[in-house]
Parts: sequence; structure tokens; C-alpha cells
Amino acid sequence: MQKGMNSILVTGGGGFVGSHVAEFYAKKDKRVAVLDNLSRTKLLKKEDKNQEYNWNYLKKYENIELIKGDIRRKEDLSKAIDGIDAVIHCAAQTAVTTSVIEPEPDFTTNALGTFNVLEAVRKNDVKAIVYCSTNKVYGENVNKIPIEEGEKRYSFGKEFSEGVPEKFSIDLCEHTPYGCSKLAGDLYVQDYAQLYGIKTGVFRMSCIYGTRQFGVEDQGWVAWFTIAALTGKPITIYGDGKQVRDVLFVNDLVEAYDAFLESSLKQGVFNTGGGAKNTLSLRELIEILEEDINGKIKSSFSDWRPSDQKVYISDISKLKEQLQWEPKTSPEEGVKELIEWVKENKKLF
Repeated sequence: MQKGMNSILVTGGGGFVGSHVAEFYAKKDKRVAVLDNLSRTKLLKKEDKNQEYNWNYLKKYENIELIKGDIRRKEDLSKAIDGIDAVIHCAAQTAVTTSVIEPEPDFTTNALGTFNVLEAVRKNDVKAIVYCSTNKVYGENVNKIPIEEGEKRYSFGKEFSEGVPEKFSIDLCEHTPYGCSKLAGDLYVQDYAQLYGIKTGVFRMSCIYGTRQFGVEDQGWVAWFTIAALTGKPITIYGDGKQVRDVLFVNDLVEAYDAFLESSLKQGVFNTGGGAKNTLSLRELIEILEEDINGKIKSSFSDWRPSDQKVYISDISKLKEQLQWEPKTSPEEGVKELIEWVKENKKLF
């Protein structure tokens, strides 16, 4: 983090990515404030006995202040942001299917909530903000890219062999409410850099996975498949299972955020994932897991979900060039670490 940035606010810091961010900076002896309304269960409409696991996990760090509050409430933000130098904005409604069923909380959290965070940043002279965006900002346009079908996976054609670049079109396609709300925040963050001179980093994330991730069917598929495989739960595969994502281990993601905050860049938009060298299809992940459990996973197939992308791979060349960053953890290494964490914490599931 640049000189003079000694305090950081992590919105959604009680969640998977946010808690890893908070821990990273706590270990760097920064003052960390975590703001979270702990609403995952309510938003996903699924029982989650581990909703406060990461929140409680962070209590061991004396330099982390845990604040229960909501980014949709300006007064909560005003209290949390006092004296803060940089914000990493992770708070969000994160499930595509949830946004389709109930679009209003998706909008108020992702679009209006992000606007509130930006206004708090502007009015409190915060130096920088990192925004957790998504590959879903590109919507159905991704499915217009020519693909090739293999035995276990789809792949992009030669023109997009390195993945989707940041200049790829976001227009004239279906996004789902989730994609729309996240794109609204994405654009607002970019504009606040232009209008108000705030240092802003927009990270359009692909599939992030790792330890302390309580994946469910609607969100966090690598973790969900791993948890299900090791606890004997059935898995529903939507589509044919050949869908491919570039996967990025959460520790590598946090280092990308930090590389931006440490950099001299005033603003940046980055497609963020494992890139072309770190990809998995659903079928390939199942094979890895079946090898670990030495047996077959209970699985069935169902219809494709709205706006599901058959292939999404991030072109991470901009991240490499501008931030001298690249993934350190291969899918095999990362999934193995996730498997070990689930095994060590089976009582949680």
C-alpha cells in the first residue's frame, strides 16, 4: 500500500473475499475496519449456519475493528469510513439466480450501495478505492465468441485464446439484473476517478475460490462442488458440465488488489482471474474430486441457467504489464488446499 495509507475499510469483510482482504492487511499491521451486515443467508434465501464464521475468525486480530452495518445506510458508512485511507469494496449481492428472482435487493445493494460507498469516499477525502466487479458485466456477448467443443470442455477459438480483454463490448446484450447492477457500480467507480481524482481500481473478477469459502449451488461453484463431494451431498450440473472458467485462488486475488494500491496508477480496469493457463471445466473439477474421494460423486444434469457463459477466460495481460502481477497458485494446488481445509473443518458442513 502506498506511503501514507495506513488504514483500510473492507466492506463485506465478513464474507469470503473480504475476510481474506482484512486478514492480509491485518498481518501487514494496518488498521483495518470491517463493515458487514451479515445478510448472506437472507439474500440467498438459504440456511447458512456458517454465516458468521469469517466474521468470528477475524476476531483474533486486535487491529481489526468489526462493525455491523449496511452500505445502503449512509450513517453506517459515515461511522465506518472515519479516518480511513483506502476502501476495498467487496460488499455485494453475489448470486445471478437470486437477482433474477428478486431484483430489488440486488439493485439496492450492488448499484445504490456502491454509489453510497463512493460518496462516502469522496466526502471523506479517502485516497483510493478498489471495486470488486465481475465478468458478468460482459453479459451474453461472451456467448457470441466462437467456441470449440471437446470431450470434457468448451474452449474459445483462436482469436480469444488468451481470454476476454477489458475492451470487450458490454453493450446490446442480456446481463441479468446482477450483471446490470454490478456494471452500474463498475461505471460509477470509473467516473469518480475521472471527475474527482480518486485512485480507483476496478477488478472484473472471474471465478475466485479458496479456503473459508462456503460455496452454495448458486454461488461459489468450486467450493460448493468440493464441499458436496467430501460430505456426500448431490450435485446438480446446469448445462452439460463442459463450461469453463479461469479460476483464481483468493490469496492471489488479494495480492492483485495490493499491487494496485502499491502502484503509481491513478485508475485501472482489470479483467481478473487465473487467465488462459489456469482454467477448469465442471467435469474436470469433478474428476479431481472423484480421484480424491476414490469414488463417484452423486450428480445429475438440469437446464442451462439464464445468461450462463459456456466459456469465460480473463485476458490478464494488462494486470501482468501494469501491476507486474500473475497467479502463483495452479488449479490443482488450489483445489488441493481447498480440499484439505474442508476435510479439517467437516464439522462445519
